[in-house]
Amino acid sequence: MTAPAGTALIRDDLLERDRSDPLAPFRDRFRLPEGVIYLDGNSLGPPSMNIGTRIGALLADEWGSDLVASWNRHGWFRLPERVGTRLAPLLGAGGDEVIATDSVSVNLFKLLAALLRRPGPGRVVLAEDTNFPTDLYMAEGLVSLLRESGARLRLVPPADFEGALGPDVSVATLTQVDFRTGRKHDLRRLTALAREAGIPIVWDLSHSAGAFPLRLNDDRVEFAVGCGYKYLNGGPGAPGFLYVAREFQQSLDTPLSGWMGHRAPFDFETRYRPAAGMRRFLTGTPGILSMVALEEGLRTFDGVDMEALRAKSEELGNVFLRLADERLTGFGVEAVSPRGARERGSQVSLRHPDAYPVMQALIARGVVGDFREPDLLRFGFAPLYVRYADVWDAVETLRDVLACEEHRAPRFQHRDAVT
Repeated sequence: MTAPAGTALIRDDLLERDRSDPLAPFRDRFRLPEGVIYLDGNSLGPPSMNIGTRIGALLADEWGSDLVASWNRHGWFRLPERVGTRLAPLLGAGGDEVIATDSVSVNLFKLLAALLRRPGPGRVVLAEDTNFPTDLYMAEGLVSLLRESGARLRLVPPADFEGALGPDVSVATLTQVDFRTGRKHDLRRLTALAREAGIPIVWDLSHSAGAFPLRLNDDRVEFAVGCGYKYLNGGPGAPGFLYVAREFQQSLDTPLSGWMGHRAPFDFETRYRPAAGMRRFLTGTPGILSMVALEEGLRTFDGVDMEALRAKSEELGNVFLRLADERLTGFGVEAVSPRGARERGSQVSLRHPDAYPVMQALIARGVVGDFREPDLLRFGFAPLYVRYADVWDAVETLRDVLACEEHRAPRFQHRDAVT
């Protein structure tokens, strides 16, 4: 058992937790470098052990052998729906309500535009001013295109969001888990509140899907988007996904009417006719290599009890925060993530005035997290491959870096393009 509250944790406590962890065998599904503690799956998940074999088969036996016939022979044409169906149980959605396509940004634009163009008095897109920047950029670009119709973007502090759900709002967008702090919105409550006001919310689930169980149908969520390269382990630049509740699919017209969203794309008609169901939200030809990689990444969840995954996620964060309190006192570190596990996603962020060079020094030591402006050290806890002992070792390494002031070395001061 882990040491009780009031008793300092030791590493043996966490090794014992790893030995009894029901999710421990799933770590073998991932390709992880020896000697690296990977706490950045909230930014980019690691590859599965089978990804090389799957891509190799695609190159040799599909594209390399059957060439263009693979669109029919190997089911490439239906890959977006097939991947969406595999993803749907992780979202608590029906297989016919999810499709893999494009990026989060493009999918968000599609839904916001489709909802903003619907008849009604509201012409405002509502968002929190702390939302992930690309979501705000896409909303800003959309209202600039529709400015002549009175479209406007309203940004409010998180504390003011509920009060801003007024009659002039056409559509709102929220990210369930804050990318900086890991704070988790009450998706069910806010969805119900917005529905009562007649305002659809487009949820961004990029830091949610694969990190903890979602119940979009049960929570009566209408619209959502998310990415495939974080907790879903789909690889860099993996396709995003788009969810539309079944009742809204036929009445919603995407503004990006690409040929793959046509009812019969190979009829090559001059006029656009949207496909039935989720396929209408496709645009151009899907990237088959990346789509197959995402499909393989989703296989890492086969047989996973998502409730057990969430329980471990919460406990990893709790242990990290407890160790930070016990081991990092006096080093200028401040936890900014919620203390209550139910209020967090699957990450913990610490504030430090020298956060960027500190993170670079950590990475040089083999503890991989990331930095977010202006002063946040961010650590993601993907329960399928992060061990309890990894949390101990990460905090001890951070303590050693700060105690020895390694982060002050000139080589850690240079800012790379990706932080």
